Amino acid sequence: MFIYLDESGDLGFDFTKTKTSRYFVITLVVADDASVQKSFGVAVSRTLKNKLNHRQNKTRRIEELKGTGTTLAVKTYFHRQLPTSGWRIYAVVLNKRRVEPHLQSRAGKKKLYNFLSRFLLEKLKFPDEVPRVGLIVDRCKNQEEVKDFNSYLANQLEALLPLNTRLEIDHLASQDNAGLQVVDMFCWGIARKHGSGDMAWYDLFKSHIVFETMYLP
Repeated sequence: MFIYLDESGDLGFDFTKTKTSRYFVITLVVADDASVQKSFGVAVSRTLKNKLNHRQNKTRRIEELKGTGTTLAVKTYFHRQLPTSGWRIYAVVLNKRRVEPHLQSRAGKKKLYNFLSRFLLEKLKFPDEVPRVGLIVDRCKNQEEVKDFNSYLANQLEALLPLNTRLEIDHLASQDNAGLQVVDMFCWGIARKHGSGDMAWYDLFKSHIVFETMYLP
């Protein structure tokens, strides 16, 4: 089983700044097995090749599929390349205006991020027998944050997993990992739904969402 984690928005709390988001979204995409993981790579590579890099006279090659800046037509094509089953979406949307002041500090933000990740991972249903679970996270944390995140999440997840299941947590560059690009696309859509009421992309993939909630509504 492969679990891809991404976030959208920011954990800034100065709402006088126009770039500060009202919500912070964490999204998981769960792939049941290696065949689904492989299909993610096929969907991403096809979309990049056929929709974003198909013009021979383009001077800049796009190496990564992202929700930001990608048209609805491209997103629709990408969605059609994905398998119809074998994967699921989970999301938690944090209402930042209700976050307590002590969680708005640097240490508090780290604690909040780790807590929300754990909260969401606890919603997953793991098979009775699964030899390996891989949690893949976008590489955007410093070494100290990675260590804290891995230690905290490993302790929580190992309590939920079958005894003989091996847990691996990897922090990878999204450009080099198709699964992280897949979760980015859906996380962006969920953030757009809550941040601006834009449902166009969300409506195309919402049937794959098995859990979505607002935290501190």
